[in-house]
Amino acid sequence: MTPKLPYYAVIFTSIRTDDDNGYVEMAQKMEDLAKIQEGFLGVESAREQIGITISYWKSLDAISNWKKQTDHVFAQQKGIKDWYSFYKVRICLVEREYEFEK
Repeated sequence: MTPKLPYYAVIFTSIRTDDDNGYVEMAQKMEDLAKIQEGFLGVESAREQIGITISYWKSLDAISNWKKQTDHVFAQQKGIKDWYSFYKVRICLVEREYEFEK
């Protein structure tokens, strides 16, 4: 469930290396940590050939603070060194949305 409009979405797409090296545990730790950050609104994630994680935030300041959070910085560095052969981050303002549910 997403928050009341407008809000920000950080879209993180990635291609993993073959080695796990603690990735699953760190990904869970980062999700748990993000959930307690000021301005965090939610997260959705999927992984097949590429991974897509979308986190939702109240403001650009909240996103900036999360990017600079000490444990998150460590995870980013480890990701570059060990876990990802590619990643891209997109930051978007969500102004409109719609959905279907059966």
